[in-house]
Amino acid sequence: MQFPSAPFLLKTAVFFFSILGAGFLSAQSSYYIVDLGTLSGGTFSDGTGINSSGQVTGVADNSAGNQNAVSYSGSAFSSIGTLGGSFSQGNGINDSGQVTGFSNVTSGATPPQHAFLYSGGVMSDLGTLGGSYSQGKGINASGQVIGASFTSAAFSHAFIYSSGSMADLGTLGGSFSSGTAINDLGQGTGYSATNGGSYNAFLYSSGTMKNLGTLGGTSSYGQSLNASGLVTGYSDIIGNSTQHAFYYDGHVMNDIGTLGGTFSQGNGINAIGQIVGQASVAGNVSKNAFLYTGGKMYDLKNLVSNLSTSGLVSLDFAVAINANGWILGNGTAADGNEHAFLAEITTVPEPGSAILVLIIPVLTLLRRRRK
Repeated sequence: MQFPSAPFLLKTAVFFFSILGAGFLSAQSSYYIVDLGTLSGGTFSDGTGINSSGQVTGVADNSAGNQNAVSYSGSAFSSIGTLGGSFSQGNGINDSGQVTGFSNVTSGATPPQHAFLYSGGVMSDLGTLGGSYSQGKGINASGQVIGASFTSAAFSHAFIYSSGSMADLGTLGGSFSSGTAINDLGQGTGYSATNGGSYNAFLYSSGTMKNLGTLGGTSSYGQSLNASGLVTGYSDIIGNSTQHAFYYDGHVMNDIGTLGGTFSQGNGINAIGQIVGQASVAGNVSKNAFLYTGGKMYDLKNLVSNLSTSGLVSLDFAVAINANGWILGNGTAADGNEHAFLAEITTVPEPGSAILVLIIPVLTLLRRRRK
């Protein structure tokens, strides 16, 4: 009998540990909230993207009241400039610190807005698909950017920008599409109009846009995907009375529920399938940031050790989660303004038996192969 190879067994152990360990570790972890503040003299900030080392991008206002794309690297927000106008916003950041987003290209009442790539201290205009507007939404390790742009016919289409050119990804049959996230394999997600007039989440891979369907309602929207092509977002449920966050596992779209209310929205997913977003609580009295892990949705504020001293009075929604489990979101500060926050894991229980359950079978099989 031929036994599996050692590399295969080790990869299998890592895979199962990532699935089982995600819930075991994160559900009992303690998070420490950091209020990321604003630009000097400003009042508002909004986090939109985080990389594996905890660098953040987003948008914040400055002392002049202008909103600028920003980066955060452990100390304070700093503006990364504009393409010529007074407004810009960062949407995605990769592990090299490259940022994508969109910016006014001129001043004036209705200036054109273009997608940008910020790299090495320089913000470059990525152009459009022929129209006057484009926006970068996500960026991968290779610097590929996904987003949306007007075509010459003034329709919005999803695009991927790579090696100096912008490629139109098309649609699911309608006239509209928008890309929202891209992984290191070049797979993308977003949402598109269909022939029937609905909007459906898609997974773009190898030149093909796949319709991911819905949770039984009319429309769905892809918001984020991980390195394995697993997708989260939100969808109308049966009857179209509300929307629920979903987890697309590569085969079907799964409803991950709410925090007791009627609404939820998935915004970010990491390599081990942990999902963050926003959900309503029982009685729909508020919508709070959530962490979904190990098959259960948690109200993020209940996992935080220092909310009362953080400067924030509520954690309103989470937008992204990195490979280390750090969560980027936005909350309400004591002065009533919106501030970006970073939730860092501070304590993790010993995995102990969870590791042994996975490792012992691997070691046993490896021992048998040597005989």
